[in-house]
This record gives sequence, structure tokens and C-alpha cells, in this order.
Amino acid sequence: MTTATLAMAARWPVGDPLVIEADPAGGDLAARHRLASSPGLVSLAAAARRASNTELLNEHSQRLPGGLRVVPGPVAAEQARAALGVLTTRGARTVHAGAGPADAAVLVDVGRLDSSSPALPLVRGAEALVVMARPRADELSHVATLLGEIPTWTKTPGLVLIGEGYGRAEVERELRVPVMGTLPHDSSGAALLCGEPQGRPLEKSALGRAAARLARDLVAHIQPAAPSKGSQAAAAVTTQVPSSGNGVVPR
Repeated sequence: MTTATLAMAARWPVGDPLVIEADPAGGDLAARHRLASSPGLVSLAAAARRASNTELLNEHSQRLPGGLRVVPGPVAAEQARAALGVLTTRGARTVHAGAGPADAAVLVDVGRLDSSSPALPLVRGAEALVVMARPRADELSHVATLLGEIPTWTKTPGLVLIGEGYGRAEVERELRVPVMGTLPHDSSGAALLCGEPQGRPLEKSALGRAAARLARDLVAHIQPAAPSKGSQAAAAVTTQVPSSGNGVVPR
């Protein structure tokens, strides 16, 4: 669901948002967009051992071709987990410091989340958790197994459905939780975010329009929980549930 996270950040209503790729299984952004291996998550973790300030995220981020700021994760899972081991013990405050200004937003992609994930401390410290799932029986069953744990991780969770399947009302009725929003199957709209040269501009695509609505809703979702930071600040985490099929919005 990295692409969905990028789409939300790219359509954030204000400011210069940043995406941290904190997937313990390893990252895709460096290979997908031909980014340098550093700066990124590994260099951020090393720097977080020594300091914590609002500039660290800027110093260890790169720009995607469209201008979006990202902290790319290493491809290797072993490196990713090691970096997260440092960040989650010493660097979580770095993420929150980066989201401190009133027009800032930090979105953290933590991959597939469970109670043993090394990224879980980042979830516990965030202002919101967005759980992304395709509205199919296999993925929704995984969401159902997490419903008892999620409230212990965050006070502001939200469920986002990606692609076609069960209807929103049916999902809400069966899981007994509200759906924050939906994102469509839109390969053309996702192409640029996936590093492909061809594709519709995100702002003109169905994915881009839906991502903009979701970003606005996420800001509104966070605001009551963090009124002191202003209406546009966010330290939000996105996660996905285990998948056994083809991607609807490419990862």
C-alpha cells in the first residue's frame, strides 16, 4: 500500500508533507524511483542516535520526481528491521518533531502490521493509524482479527478500503467499525507514483481525487485528538493487512 500512502501525501491539503518508508520487510521506493541508497531510513536511524530535532527528517529525505519528500527504506529486510530497532527506541520523537510545525505532515508506511512488528512503537506514538485493506473476505478477516488490538495501539484508527469488493455499508455492518474512506483501482493514476513514466497526472486521476478527499478526512480525523498542533499537522501511520492476491493499487 506504499502507493496509496504516496497518493495521500501528494494530495495533502497544505504544506510540504513527507513519507517515511518504515516497512520491516524492506522498501520499494529506492528501486522504483532509482533513488540513492542514502539518505534514507538507515542514515536517519544512525543520526537519531545522537540528536532529535525538526531538521533530521529533512536532512535524511529525498525528493521523488514529482517533488514529494520521502525517507526511503532499505531494500533488505534485515537492514530495515535494524534501522527500525533504533528508530523505535530512540527516534520516535524525531518523527513527532518533524510533524511539529502547523503546516507539516509526516506519513509513515509500516507495511503489514501485527503485535510483533518492530514498527509498532511508531504506531503507538502517532496521532492516527490508517488500516488499508481490499474489501474481500480474506483481507477483511485479517482486519477482524486486529480489531481487539488496534485500540491499544492508537485512539484514532481509521479503515480505508482499496479497490472493488464488498460495499462500504456491508463492511461497516459486518465489522462494526466505520470506514474512513475508499480508494479506487486506477493503474493509470498510480503509474507515476510507481516510477513509471507514462500515466495520468495524479491530480487529474480518480486515484488522485479520492486521495485528496482521504487526506482532508484524515486531517479532520486527527484534529480533535491533537488540537494543540493545528488543523494541518499530522504524524499518521498507514499499514496494510496480509494479502494473498494481486494488487489493486500497486504497492
